[in-house]
Amino acid sequence: MRTLLADRLAILALCFIATIVAGAAGAHWFAPFPPEETFFDGLTLEGAPLPPGEKYWFGTDLLGRDLFSRVLFGAQTSLVIGLVANGVSLLIGTLVGIVAGYVRGWVGTVLMRFTDLMMAFPALLLAIALAALFTPSLWIVAMVIAMVNWVQVARVVYSLTVTLSEREFVEAVRSLGATRTRILFRHVLPHLLPAIIVYGTLGIATTVLLEATLSFLGIGVQPPTPSWGNIIFENQSYFSTAPWLVFIPGAAIVLLAVSFNILGDTMRVALDPTLRGRTS
Repeated sequence: MRTLLADRLAILALCFIATIVAGAAGAHWFAPFPPEETFFDGLTLEGAPLPPGEKYWFGTDLLGRDLFSRVLFGAQTSLVIGLVANGVSLLIGTLVGIVAGYVRGWVGTVLMRFTDLMMAFPALLLAIALAALFTPSLWIVAMVIAMVNWVQVARVVYSLTVTLSEREFVEAVRSLGATRTRILFRHVLPHLLPAIIVYGTLGIATTVLLEATLSFLGIGVQPPTPSWGNIIFENQSYFSTAPWLVFIPGAAIVLLAVSFNILGDTMRVALDPTLRGRTS
């Protein structure tokens, strides 16, 4: 905690994340208009979107909807997918890695070769293929992202578990007759939590970016549900005449991803004693 509080950049990143989370959680109260409501005065006489102004803080989109309200509700979608997908990928990756690293033998070989097979496919192409097989929705997109993101966690947890399983305290517990389940979840898993927490924090940035990419390609969260990715997708034709429609949600995606990366890197230093006191 001291490392986090001493890092001004990490504090700034944490404040931005807290602002986005608060805005998403309170979107129903903070949004001045419903995200799907179109306004007769939301377009110019020529039918073009309005620029940011007093009534519409972020301007309006191609249908005359308030962009600020849509960005707030889009944050809900992006964060829910980021948290759910990342949570599922952490669970799958941790279970695969810890079982393969401790049991080893043919079980570990099969699990890790399957992990290597999944890592061989580009994550984006695999996500596109999976998304094309199912009807896109918020929860389907979250599960698709989880299915392509667990492999990195599994590889890291496997390596750490192999090292921990050879430590003296594990050998001592094993010699006392403790079961594999007890050893794994009472003695090995607690030592893995710092790494899991760090990768979980970094993973949220990855899932948010992947969700935005899928939505931008039209195979992610489908309208009328707003997400940052499909806001850009809907308004991309106005990039030259109404750049705020692309720049504002795009900036939100980039800043949120960078903030989670900064926070995750700071937590890595804070939770790893070998890195404390080093400067990047």
